[in-house]
Amino acid sequence: MPLLRLSPLLLATALAACDDAPRFTQAEPGEALSGGKTTVQRTDRSAFSLPSANLSNERKLDFAVGNSFFRNPWVIAPSTTTARDGLGPLFNTNGCVNCHIRDGRGHPPEPDANNAVSMLVRLSIPDQPPFMQEIERLGVVPEPVYGTQLQDMAIPGVRPEGKVRVTYGTQRVSFEDGHQVELRRPHLQITQLGYGPMHPDTRFSARIAPPMIGLGLLEAIPEADILANADPDDRNGDGIRGRPNQVWDQARQKTVLGRFGWKAGQPNVNQQNVHAFAGDMGLTSTLQPVDDCTAAQTDCRTAPNGDGADGEKEVSDNILRLVTFYARNLAVPARRNVNAPQVLAGKNLFFQAGCQGCHTPQFTTRADADEPELAGQVIRPYSDLLLHDMGPGLADNRSEFAAGGQDWRTPPLWGIGLTKTVSGHTQFLHDGRARNLLEAVLWHGGEADAARRHVLSFNAEQREALLAFLNSL
Repeated sequence: MPLLRLSPLLLATALAACDDAPRFTQAEPGEALSGGKTTVQRTDRSAFSLPSANLSNERKLDFAVGNSFFRNPWVIAPSTTTARDGLGPLFNTNGCVNCHIRDGRGHPPEPDANNAVSMLVRLSIPDQPPFMQEIERLGVVPEPVYGTQLQDMAIPGVRPEGKVRVTYGTQRVSFEDGHQVELRRPHLQITQLGYGPMHPDTRFSARIAPPMIGLGLLEAIPEADILANADPDDRNGDGIRGRPNQVWDQARQKTVLGRFGWKAGQPNVNQQNVHAFAGDMGLTSTLQPVDDCTAAQTDCRTAPNGDGADGEKEVSDNILRLVTFYARNLAVPARRNVNAPQVLAGKNLFFQAGCQGCHTPQFTTRADADEPELAGQVIRPYSDLLLHDMGPGLADNRSEFAAGGQDWRTPPLWGIGLTKTVSGHTQFLHDGRARNLLEAVLWHGGEADAARRHVLSFNAEQREALLAFLNSL
C-alpha cells in the first residue's frame, strides 16, 4: 500500500489520542524485530518459510529435514516409501503445505472446488454427562458417526465423509462519514454424506489454516505473563474479559494452559502437530496411536495402515521431533516502515481505539525455552493468547474445553501485512470471511465492540493510516 501524505488534521487527531493511551512519534527501540533475534529480513513470497535468524548451520540441517516432511506428500500404505506411507484412510490433504500454503494462511474453498483443502470443518454435539471423559480429553463430544472433523477425501475403497461448500450473504456497515463497507457472511453446507445422517444437534465450525510463523516463540512465553493479562471478571472496567483456555496435555496427562488453535485448544506445538497429522492426514503417532475412524466407519477401520512391524507408528517419534523443530523455528519477518508518519499515526489510532486490550504488543520469552534460539527474546506478536467473547456475529456456537460458542483466541498479528505476498490472498478471520483487513476489523463484536465503534468514527485518512500500521506488522 503506498504511503499517503498526512494532513495536519490527521496527525493532530492521531496524536490527540485518549489521555490514557500512548502517543507514538517514533518507532520504539527494536520495534521492527518482531521476533527478537530470530527475526528474518525477507519480505517476499518465502518470508514465512525461513529458519530463525540465529539458528546455527548445524541446527539448520534439522530444520531442513523437518521442512521436507512438512512439504512432501504422504502416500497410501502399503508402499515402498515406508517413511511416508499410511495416508488416510480418511483425510483432508496429503501434505501439511497444502493447507499452510508457503507456511502461510489458508482460505475457504472457491465455489467450484472439489475439496476444501486449506479449510476444515470441526464437528461436535452438545455436552452430555455420559461423555465427560471425551470432554476432558478432547474438549468436545464427537459427532457419533463422523467424529470431531469432517474429512472430505479418502483412499480408494473408502468413502469420504462428505463435501464442503461455502456460500455467502452480504450486509453493509457505514462509517460516520458515510463510507460503506460490504461484509460477507458465510453459509456452510455439508453434502454427499458418506455414512448416513449426522446427529440432529451437530455443531459445525469452519476453520482456515493459520500462519505457521513464530509458533515456538509463542510457546516460550511464560505462562504467568499470559495469565497476568487475564481479567475474566473485568476488574479494571474496560469491558475486556480475557480468559485462558485450560486443555488436556496428552504427554503430561494433565490439564494445562491452551495456546494454539483458533480457540486455544492445544497446549503446545508438538501436540498441535500430532492432531494435525491425525485429523488432516489420517496418520498415527505415539501420542495418537489409532486412525481417525469411528466405529461406524468399518471400511476405514479395516483398511491397510503404515504402522511398522516393530510397532512404530506412521509418524515416527523422530519424524515428529523434526517437524516440531521445524514448526517452532519458522521465523517471523521484520516489520516495514516502522518510522513512516502514516504508520505511526495508525499505531496511535490502534491504541486510541483500544485494540491493544486484546492484541498485546510485547512479551519476553522464557530463559529456559525448549529451543535455545527462542530463549530470552523480546517479541511483538500483538496477541494475548487468551479467549475473548467476540459476539454473535462471529459465533460458531461450538464449545471447546473452556471456550464458549462466541469465544476465540486473539490471533497474533505479526506478519499479517505479508499475507497477500505469501499466500496470494487477503482472507482473514477463522473462516476466511473477511476479504481484507478492514472487513476483519468490522466483524469484531462482543468485547471488541467498543473498539469497532471507535474505528467507525474514523475518516478516510484515518482508515488508511490504521491499515498502513496493520500492513506494517
